[in-house]
Amino acid sequence: MPWEKQFDADKVLNRAMQEFWSRGYEATSMQDLVASTGINRASLYATYGDKHALFLASLRMFADTVHHQRLADLEATHGPREAIRQSLLAFIPEESARKPARGCFLTNTALELAAHDPEAGRVVAHAQKQTEAWYARMIKKGKALGEIAPSVKPAEAASALLAFLIGVSVLSRSRPERALLHAVVDDAMRRLA
Repeated sequence: MPWEKQFDADKVLNRAMQEFWSRGYEATSMQDLVASTGINRASLYATYGDKHALFLASLRMFADTVHHQRLADLEATHGPREAIRQSLLAFIPEESARKPARGCFLTNTALELAAHDPEAGRVVAHAQKQTEAWYARMIKKGKALGEIAPSVKPAEAASALLAFLIGVSVLSRSRPERALLHAVVDDAMRRLA
């Protein structure tokens, strides 16, 4: 009789994603993944292969669901200019936050692995290109609505906004000073005026 999964693979993958997002690839052991998912090591290996395959599946899940949904929600609930602003503010920790910021799973992976892990690098690069395209679309919409200056070039500004987003994500982990992070966001937004 063939082996049958006795667990919800999406829930397990989400738990693994949360673990990798919090700790990073290298610092997450298989024992950490067993503990966080509640699935034994043999089942994890049988379902996902090795730790690296599980990590890539987690990273893709983040890019395709969490990250994509965040941008879609911003676009649905805000005008273009405010959607851009909120995308940058998303990484600024609340004043009441007791835990350090996790930053962006994609950016964390870019810093930790992309230089020597081509597969992870491709997932990150693809998500960054999608984010850049989202920024360009928001800029075009904002220009049409008069929210963004007509002189702003969508492709160039979108690349700069991606850099600001990555910068805010990294600074939120290394220097989570709200005044600094807000100043970075304010500077990014001035470039759209």
